[in-house]
Amino acid sequence: MKIIVGVSDMKVSNDPHSEIITYSLGSCIGLVVFDPVAKTGGILHYMLPESNLDKKKAERNPYMFADSGIPLLFKETYKYNAVKKRIHVSVFGGSQILDQKGFFNIGKRNYMALKKILFKNNVLINHADVGGSVNRTIRLEIGTGNIFVKTSGSSEVKV
Repeated sequence: MKIIVGVSDMKVSNDPHSEIITYSLGSCIGLVVFDPVAKTGGILHYMLPESNLDKKKAERNPYMFADSGIPLLFKETYKYNAVKKRIHVSVFGGSQILDQKGFFNIGKRNYMALKKILFKNNVLINHADVGGSVNRTIRLEIGTGNIFVKTSGSSEVKV
């Protein structure tokens, strides 16, 4: 079963027959977490680094922002018996797609916000594929924990 994660969205599953997919990560970040023992994983697709940029939007959709979405992703996996010290963390996106001159640096700011939050919580990143100027599509197989990435103009590869 395919579970689609939209922009400013999050999905978590422990169904070994499901796969979670998020499409077209540009400056957004796709955070993939997976506990290999609990066979639980999820993806958060967030757009912006800090919820204080728009508190009303953050209340309506906390998945839009790194600082409100990341804790919710971890908390949701814990409901499915994931344990923080076992969770594998992979990060994708953070490209400079619309901001070629780097004026706003949304992609970099999104990634820095993530690193800061994870560091504060003693969580290490196991794999990162961030930056550049490509869109990425990410797919997580819950049954195996395998993660696949497809960048614009190339075929899907296992991470």
